[in-house]
Amino acid sequence: MVEHRICSFCGDPIEPGTGTLYIKKTGKQFAFCSSKCQKNMIDLDREPRYQEWTRHHEKGETQG
Repeated sequence: MVEHRICSFCGDPIEPGTGTLYIKKTGKQFAFCSSKCQKNMIDLDREPRYQEWTRHHEKGETQG
């Protein structure tokens, strides 16, 4: 049985056999569909709800 994953940053489904699985030293796992999502979450420490291209973006919220 193939396990289906959802991207930890943008919320898009990840096709089996693609994407990246990032595991922290604490044991927490993150699944990313692209290097764009991985860089935004890990390297740049951005919140998905403030990025308009993610599914986690809250409509109508100001970035103040």
